[in-house]
Amino acid sequence: MEEKIYKQRLGRRVPYSSALYLIAFVGLAVVPALVYSGGYISAWFISIIVAVLALMILSIPRRVVVDEEGIEIQCISEDTTFAYEDIASIRKVTRREMSACMPIFGAVGFFGHYGRFLNLRTMEFIHIYASRWGKFVEITDIDGEKYYISCEEQDDIIKRVEGYIKPHDTRENI
Repeated sequence: MEEKIYKQRLGRRVPYSSALYLIAFVGLAVVPALVYSGGYISAWFISIIVAVLALMILSIPRRVVVDEEGIEIQCISEDTTFAYEDIASIRKVTRREMSACMPIFGAVGFFGHYGRFLNLRTMEFIHIYASRWGKFVEITDIDGEKYYISCEEQDDIIKRVEGYIKPHDTRENI
């Protein structure tokens, strides 16, 4: 199988929400500098804001690569890789299933949606790598961790991956 790259396309509202985030971050950096007239408190506050902003920027999902070795979710600075033997299942996820997800440590709308989220319906922690809130594919690894990626070509990515994964026994031994 040849390598297939699925590029992340931003949703309609993502550029606007990203601009609002940037305005809020600049405002949060400027207000303490004006209130405290400079000094170490505003320097610390600005440093924290810059660090959070840098962490968010470095975690923005860019594309998903599927090849004969596995799946690779590529962000700006980090990559999450799944070998096919580590994947228990892959399936489509409806938008309704995603309506109960709450961010725990992640970004919502800043050039996408990514990070650790809590699914309030199943009370499970999930990892989300999405440029838009919709057209999700769920990858469950053999340890039971769930990863959600947004992909325009859901059927194609599922078909490619299902050909390589082997069924795993997910029952617990008691």
